[in-house]
Amino acid sequence: MSELSSFGHDHDGERLNVVYGGDGGADLPTVVLLHGAGNGDARRLLPLLAEFVARGCRGVAFDFSGHGESTGALRELSLRRRFEQAVAVIDAQVPAGGPLILVGFSMSGQTVADLARHYGKRVVALGLCAPAVYADEAWDVPFGTGNGRFSEIIRRPGGWHAASALDVLRAYEGRAVLAVPGTDTVIPPAVTEAVQDALSTRAQFTRLELPDAGHKLGLWLRDHAGDRRDFVDAVLTGLGEGGWTATNAWVAKQLPQDRTVRGTTLLRGGSSSQMRALALDDGTGLVLRTFVKPFFRRHAPGLLTREAAVLGLLAGRDGIPAPAPVAVDADGEHCDHPSLLMSQLAGRARVDDEDLAARLDLLAAQLVRIHGVVPDERPRRYQAWTSPERVRARPGALWERAVDVLRREPPEYEGCFLHRDFHPGNVLFTGAGEDLRISGVVDWVETSWGPADLDVAHCSTALALLHGPEHGLGFRDRYEAHGGRPLADGPDQLYWRLLDALHYAPDAAGLAGPWRELGRTDLTAEVLGDRLQAYVDGLMERYG
Repeated sequence: MSELSSFGHDHDGERLNVVYGGDGGADLPTVVLLHGAGNGDARRLLPLLAEFVARGCRGVAFDFSGHGESTGALRELSLRRRFEQAVAVIDAQVPAGGPLILVGFSMSGQTVADLARHYGKRVVALGLCAPAVYADEAWDVPFGTGNGRFSEIIRRPGGWHAASALDVLRAYEGRAVLAVPGTDTVIPPAVTEAVQDALSTRAQFTRLELPDAGHKLGLWLRDHAGDRRDFVDAVLTGLGEGGWTATNAWVAKQLPQDRTVRGTTLLRGGSSSQMRALALDDGTGLVLRTFVKPFFRRHAPGLLTREAAVLGLLAGRDGIPAPAPVAVDADGEHCDHPSLLMSQLAGRARVDDEDLAARLDLLAAQLVRIHGVVPDERPRRYQAWTSPERVRARPGALWERAVDVLRREPPEYEGCFLHRDFHPGNVLFTGAGEDLRISGVVDWVETSWGPADLDVAHCSTALALLHGPEHGLGFRDRYEAHGGRPLADGPDQLYWRLLDALHYAPDAAGLAGPWRELGRTDLTAEVLGDRLQAYVDGLMERYG
């Protein structure tokens, strides 16, 4: 074990036991290890601290008050005091302005998020081990003896959903590792998934599975040197470039001769992948799609290979402004994550209400042109995104009848070329008023062969949620007015519409996040849930 030293740090009437190691210049990163609640302490983290120090980092671990060798009573501790104690230790021990690596266990997942908000760009990496996040109202409340107000708040079902800690993790753009034990009887799976989704939004994120471990990962990493080394390896990956060393090197090889990337901008509004605009030194630009979320990373070989092929098929085709493919690393063999590099299109996604009628007509006409593509080789058959067994609907007779509609064999149909994820968030516009134009259609990873009804249904659902049920119910008329393909009627049309709409029950949470990023902060879960219900009710009345 690398040599470690300890000292006492006085803060707010308590003496905190601090252990540190490493030396060197102020530009070296300092790792800060934060233990969990209960009987957690810094001692169990010392082998991990020594591993980071052996890799050239400075390192700090300490006992929160009421833990280990620090003074104080655990019942008097709070999330706020944990944060303040961590700030006091960091500011005393870490060179001013020096880079920070924050590693937190269990309850300290919240503390890591609090510190990341406080220190901003100084935080170059996060390591979260079976982390918790909490409702904001719990922050100032003393922990007490286990049956007080703090316990009541954190045990409230779903109380963590609106935790601002998730917003902090969602905004973080550095390196991030989430260590997940195979069995966790403390942290609900939904919390782990929420943390994962937040970190996947902008960070260079990796999920590290520890299948044989339980919740107490501090003890596990203490006793399992191989997993300890793997965790440190993951946290320190590509630290100087935000974790993107391999991706940056791959992109550089794909550029025209003598061209370099001058700047990178993370684009808003994506849900399945991270999208970055790359500004080149000659004024041109490219876009890089990167699959970071574990689900999409697993399916990336098929998704990115298909998208690259479709973009090649559409290149230069009149009436369908799609990006041109530049290079693809579908397996992530060369990049940090599976990636597709493509040309950059002008314009922006529009989810506001301005010029709405004109935009809806342009969307309908664009979809008609897409359905007119006749490829030499058909893409894969469409995949249904839900089924009666998978729908999570509100209780009530309406939803029961809607789900029953899907308990039949799919209707017969005449297939055509489908975008399969056509909605306002995947269409770029330029201009306004009479100059309003569609300048791009993006996100072709789901391209399929199937009924035109499915693309119409998907865009209709999105319009109902964004702008109100009447716009979703009326989109079919616009599509047909522009010469679209024949669509089903009656029960068959109802089947296709509900096959899409029920995928988003009960509150369209999967769509809401990207739309809020684009400015639609009015689209709360309640608003979207009510709009979806009104839309389904309208479908049942019109086609049922």
